[in-house]
Amino acid sequence: MEVSGAVQCSGGILIRFGLWVLATSKEQGGEGGRLLILNIHLMASSSSPAEGLGLSEEDYDAIYGSESGWVEARTSCDHLASLSTDLTHIPAPHTPCHRCQHPNENWLCLSCKDVLCSRFVNKHMLHHFQDTNHSIALSFSDLSVWCFSCDAYLDAQLIPQLHPVHHLAYILKFGQPPPLPLNHNPSAGDN
Repeated sequence: MEVSGAVQCSGGILIRFGLWVLATSKEQGGEGGRLLILNIHLMASSSSPAEGLGLSEEDYDAIYGSESGWVEARTSCDHLASLSTDLTHIPAPHTPCHRCQHPNENWLCLSCKDVLCSRFVNKHMLHHFQDTNHSIALSFSDLSVWCFSCDAYLDAQLIPQLHPVHHLAYILKFGQPPPLPLNHNPSAGDN
């Protein structure tokens, strides 16, 4: 199913949008697992994207630049050698920060397995990185992986070295293995 359209705004800005449902839920008679994709395009004619949207360069950078909240996870990282290979004592996702005991927004250091709070709480994981140079951490909130040295998220689905710890963290958090990746083909190795 697709829903799409366009809206003309003041200043000559045209917003085009599209919403696609790629699968349906079992309740609706489908295979299960609904995936919605929302696509929005802003279009304007001018000499620069910021000018065409009626924004200053600073405002444009704040909305569409690295501070915008849009994140593209890296598919490689030079700091993976620091990962712990011992997965036997991974703390549970509900473990509080070891320094301040804050119960939420905690991260697991993937070098020493210390659990510390995020930069949005008391910044203990950030301080840990600054003190130890342990670069890579996994968020217990959303299971994302961050490299402090790269200052970027890492794609745990595409970086093989992250698969074991991400898989185990998923099981600890949800009580079951993660779903298979979309490109998984079990019969591919049977030929």
